Amino acid sequence: MSLPTEAQVLEALKTVHDPELHKDLVSLGMVEKVAVEGAKVAVKINLTTPACPLKEQIAQEVRQALRQIGASEVEVQFGAQVRPPHNLPLPGIKHIVAIASGKGGVGKSTVAANLAIALAQEGASVGLLDADIYGPSQAQMLGAQALRLRVDEQKRMLPLERYGIKFISIANIVPPGQAMVWRGPILHGTLKQFLQEVAWGELDYLIIDLPPGTGDVQLSLAQLTRLSGGVIVTTPQDVARIDAERALDMFRRVQVEVLGVLENMSYYEQNGQRVYIFGQGGGRRMAEQYQTAFLGEIPLALSVREGGDAGVPVVLGHPDSPEAEAFRQAARNLAGRLSVQSYLMLPMA
Repeated sequence: MSLPTEAQVLEALKTVHDPELHKDLVSLGMVEKVAVEGAKVAVKINLTTPACPLKEQIAQEVRQALRQIGASEVEVQFGAQVRPPHNLPLPGIKHIVAIASGKGGVGKSTVAANLAIALAQEGASVGLLDADIYGPSQAQMLGAQALRLRVDEQKRMLPLERYGIKFISIANIVPPGQAMVWRGPILHGTLKQFLQEVAWGELDYLIIDLPPGTGDVQLSLAQLTRLSGGVIVTTPQDVARIDAERALDMFRRVQVEVLGVLENMSYYEQNGQRVYIFGQGGGRRMAEQYQTAFLGEIPLALSVREGGDAGVPVVLGHPDSPEAEAFRQAARNLAGRLSVQSYLMLPMA
């Protein structure tokens, strides 16, 4: 077999499809660089998100395609550039994702913090907005209770930074333990400030931790900006799922796409056996019922609770644990869903 040429490499790469976008890498403009040196071929693929959930599958298919044209050694490198929708929801921010549950006690804030950090660990630029004004917990979960917000010369609030993400919370403005006895208009104004008067800079993803329920904050958020979508957090049992369904219905009523369902506290591992304390499969069944993606199952583990209390989320404190890997995979699945959405929303040529 003759040695491959650059043109042959590009033709071969037309047979490799992005598993989620279902088009070939060349047509999608994802082939950034090709270098041919004898039978050695190096390619750089520019993915649509650094948190691509199927990166290794793409690499394997690239190697297989290039070996078929005579490449004896194939080097696959990956870059990534998150593709925004046609119009940015806020200046510099490509995607805004709301995390909702419809009720408290299912670990929504824990999920939001770990998803945000997991996306940042993959190489994305990420912000986290704690919109739970009455019960803010992100400052505690990020170990940043003592930090206070500052403003720049333009009187814009400067987000705090922790563990590779930017974040903002009312807990870093008011004294600890002070109750926020506010009515709807003040909540609306505060959320507007957090969205529009904060120097977020350039972000691939802004994760918003919503309060429980389907009230003022949720409605204000839908009015103030365009969300890329919402994620529903539930636990397996029916009592949690009933309220999660209300949160899902809320998103659909305000025309926000539901990106998927994430099941928290799915099972407890004991002596190598999974114990389904809260039942089994409720989140997956809900995703199937409402025809949306199932983003994953997060185990019930002591390390998750301890990480939140200590201000070191489990993806950082216990990175090799099954629960940390579950959060990372859920973050990759979410990023993949956003990539597909952005591609589908591109204007037709």
